[in-house]
Amino acid sequence: MTTTTAKISVQDVTKTFDLGRETFTALDNVSLDIADHEFVTVVGPSGCGKSTLMNILAGLETPTSGRALVDGAPVSRPGPERGVIFQQYALFPWLTVRQNVEFGLRTTGVPKRERRSRAEYFIELVGLERFADALPKTLSGGMRQRCAIARAYAVDPSILLMDEPFGALDALTRVKLQEQLLHTWSRDKRTVLFITHDVDEAVFLANRVIVMAARPGRVYDVIDVDPATERNEDFRLSSQFAELRNRVWHSVYHQEGRTALPSTSASAGS
Repeated sequence: MTTTTAKISVQDVTKTFDLGRETFTALDNVSLDIADHEFVTVVGPSGCGKSTLMNILAGLETPTSGRALVDGAPVSRPGPERGVIFQQYALFPWLTVRQNVEFGLRTTGVPKRERRSRAEYFIELVGLERFADALPKTLSGGMRQRCAIARAYAVDPSILLMDEPFGALDALTRVKLQEQLLHTWSRDKRTVLFITHDVDEAVFLANRVIVMAARPGRVYDVIDVDPATERNEDFRLSSQFAELRNRVWHSVYHQEGRTALPSTSASAGS
């Protein structure tokens, strides 16, 4: 069931893969809606179809049945309104930070002066202005990921699809980038779907946490996080955070004996 305010709508999506003698069902009748400017995290056990779901929304995979919509239009291919950020930074090693951020603008014919202005804005937004002329090999992992985020922002997508973007980083860098991402999102809001295997990260970032069940992948639980809550160290150490974390943890790792939620339970703003 969809809502009229949904920015992203996933409607009864099933995805199977042909493995030769058998088929594997990665997603089974998944439905969810995400509202404009909402920050949603998706968490679940290995094999729950998190990345498959994101690839369908990115236009990199097609559903076996059902459909995915963005602004009411079916997703059939990648599009400029969807910025995609993976765990691997995928930066061009021979280009500087500025040139990497400008790349998508150059390919779409944005004039040089505007290209430079927009690149500088987003480089500053992610705190890399001192490294605009640096090559990726001279940057830390966290700085490279910030460059990838700036590059995705520069083409002005209304949606960011992020597949475990901080998964390969050390714990301290990860926390700093979580805070940086939320700061960036609060200044220049996008609709964000953020996939993670880290329960703490899912709770800290989200307005809503979607918990997936595995084999086959389906929506198992939806947990709201008060969007008015300030995300800082005090929140991480609060009883509110501990309660939410425990609920998400239990939903992810103790799924025996329960069935997935009806598809209407994952509606935007629910």
